Amino acid sequence: MKRKAYYILCVLILFSPLGLISDADAWGEWGNEYYQKILGFIPEGIKNAKGINALMPDYSLGGTNDIVGYYLSAIVGIALLFGVYFILSKILKNEKSI
Repeated sequence: MKRKAYYILCVLILFSPLGLISDADAWGEWGNEYYQKILGFIPEGIKNAKGINALMPDYSLGGTNDIVGYYLSAIVGIALLFGVYFILSKILKNEKSI
């Protein structure tokens, strides 16, 4: 089962740069104009969200092209998720053994 999950993750990583060929925004990455158009207003939390520094803004890393940035973003994102999962599983396992 784990092997199958790893294959699926690899395929998803390979397909991650497909967003570069689309003109549409990625889900959840809408600008203030989108909210104004769809909702008729911009929610306060979104309006005041300026100043958030992303680890890899716009899926890029200085000095690399867009495709490399997308691959690195996918790999870093997966590594972070696995890291959080690993830490949580260790904490929960230790709590069960106490």
